[in-house]
Amino acid sequence: MQRSGVLANLCAVALPLLVITVPANATDAALDALLAKFVRRGSDGVNRVDYSGWKASPEDLSQLNGYIDELAARAPSKMQRNEAFAYWANLYNAVTLKVVLDRYPVSSIRDVKSDALLDPKAYLGPWRTKRVTVQARTYSLDDIENDVLRPVFKDPRVHYAINCASYGCPNLRAKSWSAVTLDADLDLDLAAREFINHPRAVTRLPNNRLRVSSIYRWFAADFGGDDTAIVAHLRKYAEAKLATVLLSNPKIAEDGYDWALNDARSDAKLHR
Repeated sequence: MQRSGVLANLCAVALPLLVITVPANATDAALDALLAKFVRRGSDGVNRVDYSGWKASPEDLSQLNGYIDELAARAPSKMQRNEAFAYWANLYNAVTLKVVLDRYPVSSIRDVKSDALLDPKAYLGPWRTKRVTVQARTYSLDDIENDVLRPVFKDPRVHYAINCASYGCPNLRAKSWSAVTLDADLDLDLAAREFINHPRAVTRLPNNRLRVSSIYRWFAADFGGDDTAIVAHLRKYAEAKLATVLLSNPKIAEDGYDWALNDARSDAKLHR
């Protein structure tokens, strides 16, 4: 949900202004190394994180903290559009990993509550706590998603770029986002296709009905605003088997979301 008080310089994020002075690849290589080390591809197609191994490595914990600090020191308002998109998505994912690692072991990210005691939504999870300061504004995860990524970039594929450390979420990639591949929409389209063609995103029910991820209900406006538009979005990325189902214009009958932690130690068979 968008809120008032968004700084004017956020709008500049979407405009091609200046090239940043710190090469993005030089910074993001640190995150790439960590993701390559700790993200595991499950036999069910869901990427999971070896939080236990990461938590046991002070060096790797320090590397993640250092990466977040380096990002926070940069100026996304001076980046071109795709570079800014990659910046904010990488920052969101890195901070989310830190939230889980700081409190691990937990069974769900929702076990970590926000510190905004007078905010009813604080009890739903960690998303309302202010965690990182960028260009003199301190952001929560909710701020990054709903004040920056969604309203500034206006691209439904935002939801495939960020990961909330849950089984029901689109995969956390084993590498950072890069403006280079975003230029051709290669990585975002692949992420959308990978999620949409997995049962946690779309499941066929009897009588030409569908069960979809709650992402498509929570953020319906981003996918066109109604069920017809959501099905059209799904059809755009559907592979042959799912595409056949979607051609019959099925009705979205229900939605769901699995908040279990995307932990490499979890048994993927429990979710099949």
